[in-house]
Amino acid sequence: MLTFFRNTALSYPETTEEPHFKNTSFRVRKKIFATYNFDTQLACLKLSEKDQDLFSVFDRSLIFPVPNKWGKQGWTLAKIEALDEEIIRDLLHAAFCQVAPEKLKNPPPSSTPPKP
Repeated sequence: MLTFFRNTALSYPETTEEPHFKNTSFRVRKKIFATYNFDTQLACLKLSEKDQDLFSVFDRSLIFPVPNKWGKQGWTLAKIEALDEEIIRDLLHAAFCQVAPEKLKNPPPSSTPPKP
């Protein structure tokens, strides 16, 4: 699942992968929206309070707030190896949208508009 997590995170516009202490981080315009800790095999994602509550309802043993002040700011841990691709995709999308500038959240379609 780590490969899926990485590929999905990097599919968002202007996303880069950079080291963050012992972790790898995924950033949009230098702002972190997700990290992965290879030692604990946990992803950490920046969610809104509402999204954090919503995803935690799915299964608190798999998705849960960071147990400190960071958790109260929306940082959420996820055991991605135990989650299916749809949940991982939804988590990354919510995290990206929480951090990304407005114009990157809904990029304009790349196709030309239909002719009248």
